[in-house]
Amino acid sequence: QVQLAESGGGLVQAGGSLRLSCATSGGTFSSYGMGWSRQAPGKERELVAAISWSGARTYYADSVKGRFIIYRDDAKNTVSLQMNSLKPEDTAVYYCGATTLASLRIGVRDYPYWGQGTQVTVSS
Repeated sequence: QVQLAESGGGLVQAGGSLRLSCATSGGTFSSYGMGWSRQAPGKERELVAAISWSGARTYYADSVKGRFIIYRDDAKNTVSLQMNSLKPEDTAVYYCGATTLASLRIGVRDYPYWGQGTQVTVSS
């Protein structure tokens, strides 16, 4: 069973950038589709980015399209989320997820494995 650990969260001013990383262990990383979700207080968790097992396909929620980039490094068993032009509404706990389901998955429920999350706070 894969285990995931996020890092890289923190406090940043609006317009700034952060890079989140997710280290994985267990399983075969190159066979997992990976995703990043977030949950703000009082809101449902939403999937903001996903990448297929091959890295050939990616998905971005409309709210982050053009600002966030997801990428994976199979040699290091990591997936990262580069977040640029951050806005206060990006404030949330960000989670890294993994799935063995085929094709690119864009639903939170498609990911049975999640990390503990990392807090991202964007000040105005």
